[in-house]
Order: sequence, then structure tokens, then C-alpha cells
Amino acid sequence: MKTLTWLFAFGLGASTGTVINFDSAPLGKVPPGWTVTMSNRGGPPQWEIRKDQSAPTQPYVLAQVSNDPTLNRSPLAILDRVRLRDGDVSVRIKPIGGRESQGGGLVWRYRDENNYYLVRANARENNVSVYKVENGRPSQVLAGVKHDIPINGWSILKVSARGNRFQVYVDHRRILQGEDNTFSGSGSVGLWTVADSVTYFDDFRVYPR
Repeated sequence: MKTLTWLFAFGLGASTGTVINFDSAPLGKVPPGWTVTMSNRGGPPQWEIRKDQSAPTQPYVLAQVSNDPTLNRSPLAILDRVRLRDGDVSVRIKPIGGRESQGGGLVWRYRDENNYYLVRANARENNVSVYKVENGRPSQVLAGVKHDIPINGWSILKVSARGNRFQVYVDHRRILQGEDNTFSGSGSVGLWTVADSVTYFDDFRVYPR
């Protein structure tokens, strides 16, 4: 019974999708059901539950707080037990700081820390881009588009994937669409930051299609 209660508290018991608000997770720790890893070299990532009075769902968020500025260092938090090929993945994202970068994003069709798709929102450059990381090397799938990503403010980032096609939304507005055939099978989903970005996340949602 305790296991069932925990699943519904994190939204993992929903029949139509997964909604995770982190509000029942242990403060200062990685939430249960998530795996922390990293792409490329650099200092270790530090993902933990923090309290944030501005959180869209009170009181907690999942934060990546390590600030190693190594270029292309990419901390990842991957959700266990959920895999999809086609579907919608979204999160509320709040960039907090970073000298080299102020970025965060979503990953999908994740195979391992060296192979996945990524949509990145960058508050420092005020743009949104889609990448693939293949054999550990990031390359841009679509050129970034200018879009306001407020520092210390919340935005909704969403990707909708169908076959080799994907669409990207910010605050419910579609701003990017394209296609790529690199990763055609199902994979995991999760969260991403880069370099010294300190970023908060809340209201993570996954809806298979």
C-alpha cells in the first residue's frame, strides 16, 4: 500500500500519463525514481529537491545547483520506468544563474548519457534550440529561434514527438518544428542543464501517444 501511495503522490499511477510535481520528495535529495548522470567531462552534477515560494506547484522543485563552467558539460536527471517513442513531454523551467550559460531543457528518446534528443531554452541568449547528442557529440538539429526566457521567472517548455517529426512549444506557443531520423525507437525522458547553469524545474509531464 505504501508503494501505491507513493506512485500516486508523484503522478506515476496515472493511466493517461505521468505528472510529477516533486512536492512529496525528500528535501535536499534526488527524488526517488530518477537517475542522475552527465554527458561530457566536468565536475559532478548536483540535483536536489529545494523549496521555492514561486514554484507553480508548492512547495518544492527539482534543482540542478552545481556550477562547474566546463563547456558542454551536461548534467542529466532521467526519469526511471517511463519510456516513449511518440508523445508530449513538458516542464516548467526557471533559470536561476550561471556565468557561462543559463540553460535548461528536456531530453527524449534517451538511450544513454551519450545518445538522445534535446530541446534547450537559454535565458542568457534568449533562444530555444533542438539538438541531438550522438556518441557524446552534440549537434544542432534546428537553428535556434529568438524567444524570451526570463531569468528568475518560470516558462513552460514542451516537445511533441511523432515519428521523425517534432514540435517545440514555449508557454503553449509553437515556436519550432522539424524532423530528424537519428533516434527512431523509444527511449527515456528527463531534464538537462549545461555548464554552470543553475536551473529549477517543476510540473514535469509525460503523455505517450
